Amino acid sequence: MKIRVGFGYDVHKLGEGEELWIGGIKIDHHKGSIGHSDGDVLIHAICDALLGAANMRDIGFHFPDTDASLKGIDSKIILKKTLELIREKGFEPGNIDSTIALERPKLKDLIPTMQSTLASVMEIDENDIAIKATTTEKLGFVGTQDGIAAYATVLIEKNS
Repeated sequence: MKIRVGFGYDVHKLGEGEELWIGGIKIDHHKGSIGHSDGDVLIHAICDALLGAANMRDIGFHFPDTDASLKGIDSKIILKKTLELIREKGFEPGNIDSTIALERPKLKDLIPTMQSTLASVMEIDENDIAIKATTTEKLGFVGTQDGIAAYATVLIEKNS
């Protein structure tokens, strides 16, 4: 068996009145992500990590923000298509370790729903998806609540 590791990172600006999507779920908050798609930073970081592990460039290469057909797209669709791409090369996701950096709202009670949603989309066990949430102690664009960031590390496997 061959294993590979990938790392992903994404940020989005937050804006008043925008929808906030994280980990495939819509979160009730007065600010949301501004992006070409639904702005789900966690899914975008996971996609970048999967693509990087498979040596397939990045999410912007496969799903460019210049493509009008992707405007407002549900990031769960991008995740499904990313999985199709890595599976065409014979890879399967192993596990994910991720962190969301956001000052508000607090996410701890929403993490199990995110894990369940992502597990369903990815067709993997919820226990293979770790999601952590943190603040930046009011420092930087996350701390001033102007933006959100997410980091993801993934393991992918290929049977030889």
